[in-house]
Amino acid sequence: MSDRFDTEMLLDCYRQGVFPMADSREDMNLFLISPEIRGILPLKGFHVPRRLRKTVRKAPYRVTVDLAFNRVIEACAEDMPDRPTTWINTPIQNMYAALHRQGHAHSIECWDDEGWLVGGLYGVSLGAAFFGESMFSRRTDASKIALVHLVARLIAGGYQLLDAQFHNPHLEQFGLIEMKKSDFMRRLEAALAMDADFYSSGEAGEDRLSGEGCLHLITQTS
Repeated sequence: MSDRFDTEMLLDCYRQGVFPMADSREDMNLFLISPEIRGILPLKGFHVPRRLRKTVRKAPYRVTVDLAFNRVIEACAEDMPDRPTTWINTPIQNMYAALHRQGHAHSIECWDDEGWLVGGLYGVSLGAAFFGESMFSRRTDASKIALVHLVARLIAGGYQLLDAQFHNPHLEQFGLIEMKKSDFMRRLEAALAMDADFYSSGEAGEDRLSGEGCLHLITQTS
């Protein structure tokens, strides 16, 4: 399928609640997934655990937006000790890089004091829906901090839906909600009919939202 798949087809898939995966990084084929049970992270009621709130306030990493999209997706595709294989193959990397150039895919990056990329995430934006794709962490809490900054940015931009795709035990601490496909599709259709602005709280580059600012936005909607 990968040789016939382009970015417009990919966006159509998201509009229908479908997304692509690969069996492994080495497999160049793609298949489409439409889970019967869907996971979402609530933008109203997103929970930041107490210990993480303290870390976010300390701002141990420099947080940027859309500054290193290709490096983020490459890091997400790497094998990890707790993830011996990955569903992100070369065709997927290329397609999402193209979506990023078109303004439909975005990344959040975390950097340490020496300028190393230590964590981040990426996803797809359509209407007032954001589809979280993958995240990675090379330092303590780096991906979690990126997620907090993402949620605050989505709230500021008027987003209505943050799709997490599947149930993930690591996301339960943030208030992950599971729902039937039919319920998810109703929420998705409503979100797609609305407008949102990923850059309402700042353009690409250094995130203008401080850790404290992110927590304030999230608390206001909880």
